[in-house]
Amino acid sequence: MAPEASGLASRVVGALRQATITGLIAFGLLLPLIGFNTVQNIRNELVLETRWPLLAALVAIIAGGRFLHALLIAPWLARRALRPQPEHAPRVRFARWLVPFALGFAIIYPPLALSITGVQGAVKWIDNFGVQILIYVMLGWGLNIVVGLAGLLDLGYVAFYAVGAYSYALLASNFGLSFWILLPVAGCLAAFWGILLGFPVLRLRGDYLAIVTLAFGEIIRLILINWVPVTNGYAGISSIPRPTFFGIPFNASDEGFAARFGLEFSPIYRTIFLYYLILALALITAAMTVRLRRLPIGRAWEALREDEIACRSLGINTTNTKLTAFAMGAMFAGFAGSFFAARQGFISPESFSFMESAVIVAIVVLGGMGSLIGVAIAAVIMIGGTEIMRELDFLKAIFGNDFDPTQYRMLLFGFAMVLIMVWKPRGLIATREPSTLLHARRAALLRRQPQSNGTKPSLVRERQG
Repeated sequence: MAPEASGLASRVVGALRQATITGLIAFGLLLPLIGFNTVQNIRNELVLETRWPLLAALVAIIAGGRFLHALLIAPWLARRALRPQPEHAPRVRFARWLVPFALGFAIIYPPLALSITGVQGAVKWIDNFGVQILIYVMLGWGLNIVVGLAGLLDLGYVAFYAVGAYSYALLASNFGLSFWILLPVAGCLAAFWGILLGFPVLRLRGDYLAIVTLAFGEIIRLILINWVPVTNGYAGISSIPRPTFFGIPFNASDEGFAARFGLEFSPIYRTIFLYYLILALALITAAMTVRLRRLPIGRAWEALREDEIACRSLGINTTNTKLTAFAMGAMFAGFAGSFFAARQGFISPESFSFMESAVIVAIVVLGGMGSLIGVAIAAVIMIGGTEIMRELDFLKAIFGNDFDPTQYRMLLFGFAMVLIMVWKPRGLIATREPSTLLHARRAALLRRQPQSNGTKPSLVRERQG
């Protein structure tokens, strides 16, 4: 008992030491960010205010988390690493039922929200949560082709998103074309710009590719700002036509959706329609990604991701491989952009800043590059978590009436990224399933069989069932 007690005491002392050091570091970092706040008084003067209770609470939470990690979590992880892993990981069984369950929940989500929150509450939960999350799921799956499958780091992905949105907005406003005609047009235009981006960066990889794609995204944003006769600059484009249900608009007129079907007019019908529309687009994106991954071009993307030199030595045309990856990823971003413009009815360059690209890249990296399920989970956590923070009004009773949880979303976002990179460096779902599998596994044994004519022995393959 004495050695165990002394060992526990030493672990507690070590955990307290680490918690103290972590608390001091957190205090130094958060002091200028949280401890001080500048406000403007009635005389239009900047006044420095202090928020010591909020700073102390955050430092205590961080120090307590470090203490628990050093005392309990770290030893448990060390013991777990020493255990023999089972041959069939439980995550395979988890993924087997997760996909049908998630798909079923996504289908019944609007009726479920209606039954729980009513019509007024369902508009917010379906639009702000369901539609918003599905848009980023679709963008994450599109970027997953470029970053996850082909291994090309693209930091300007939001440019294709903007191309799709402005293509739909300009063509629908000036020529009166319908959403269903302009949806594939926006995707094709975004794919064309993806090819234009791909040509200058054919010989670039890694950090240099990321810098060029980042510059491309900023160039597109500056064009949208300064080409005022076409894009209307910072003022954006308003009164964008909304999508219709086979020609039936969602308005209060006698020709509207509610009047046609004998229903009382409500904005919930358009919200539900948009939800199922983006859900269908996201599922089409996932289905095409899975199909493309099994085709030769998909296997060429994965070979390019692993080793470009070996890819060339095998005779794979890396030029076409890169261009198709950029084009396919940009096409899905164009689809999402056209839907975004139709849903909002107003777009401006502020909607397509670099922060949007950073969020999409973070979704792909945190979810696990190449994993559709992981990307979807990361999108739900990041986008849904940001929206849920707007509902945490009860925290004002703890930190004061001036406390706004949404102001700290980027702080929590960065903290979550650090945790994921420490515990799951390859993302939430790090496993990659093979692109192709044989229906029956065969073991091939190679043995040398001597020849009777004195020549060199040949290799004979024996198959065993």
